[in-house]
Amino acid sequence: MYEDKTLVCKECGKEFVFTAGEQEFYAEKGFTNEPQRCRECRQARKNAGRPQREMYTAVCAACGKEAHVPFQPRDDRPVYCSECFARMKEEE
Repeated sequence: MYEDKTLVCKECGKEFVFTAGEQEFYAEKGFTNEPQRCRECRQARKNAGRPQREMYTAVCAACGKEAHVPFQPRDDRPVYCSECFARMKEEE
């Protein structure tokens, strides 16, 4: 029913493919207009209004590796790297 279409991004001018699956998704949601921007430009536009998160460096309390976290670490609470944090969540 749907076939892939090649469209041109109005932001950067590059061609991108509007896949049959994407067209089906748009139809299911009731969207009548085709996308006007490529995936990269849509993502950039979506994130443009968001401030960059400040990241802090800490030492993982479990393995001792350097960890980057989106909050100011405190001395009274342990900080874990993403691998150790995920492992702890699995064990719960």
